[in-house]
Formats: sequence, structure tokens, C-alpha cells
Amino acid sequence: MSEVVKKEERKELTRFRPATDILEREDGFHIFMDMPGVSKEDMSIDLEEDELTVTGRSTQCPVPGEKFVEMQFGECEYIRSVSISDIVDRERIKASVENGVLELFLPKLEKVQPKRISIEAQ
Repeated sequence: MSEVVKKEERKELTRFRPATDILEREDGFHIFMDMPGVSKEDMSIDLEEDELTVTGRSTQCPVPGEKFVEMQFGECEYIRSVSISDIVDRERIKASVENGVLELFLPKLEKVQPKRISIEAQ
């Protein structure tokens, strides 16, 4: 007897480009993306060549017996791509999400970080 697996029906959601801040510091780049209503499980981050793409789905499930009077953060999909340069250490990229804000840390390669040369007196 073969098992039939139902594919989850996914309706087309409105797409938004999340509000994004990109900050460069000596150690690397810090990227902050506002993605309200998106859980870690509904988010993906993909790196392909020089492009980092973040996607996330927000779902709103009202509690039984409740209905929305007004909804400004409804179901939607967020998508944003960021081009990254060769100075980013792709192996050490980190991501965390808290309170609807995704934070990405793209560290610079060790060889391109600023370095102070000490001067020796004789």
C-alpha cells in the first residue's frame, strides 16, 4: 500500500521588502531587517555566489472566537537580497532573530581588517 502525501497548499501572499539598516564596523557588516510576525522556522537565509537572500512568511492565526477588527500586519512574505563583497568571510556569517528583527553579522576576512603597526625604538 503506497502512502499518498498531500502537498501543503500555499496561497500567494503579498510580498514586502523589509525595512533594512546596514552598518559597517571594523569587524564587519551588521544588517538589521524588520520582519514582524515571522518566526525562526518561517525564515530562510540563502547565500549564492555574491548574493545573500532573506525570505520569511508571516502568518496570523486568530484565537478561536476572535476576529480582527483592523489588521496592519497580516499574512505576508518578506524578501530581500543583499550583494556582498569579497571582503566578507562567508564561513562565519551569523544570524539571530528577536522581537521581529533579524540581525545578520557578516564578518570581514582577517586579512582585510584594519591593523595598527607598532613602532620599535632602538
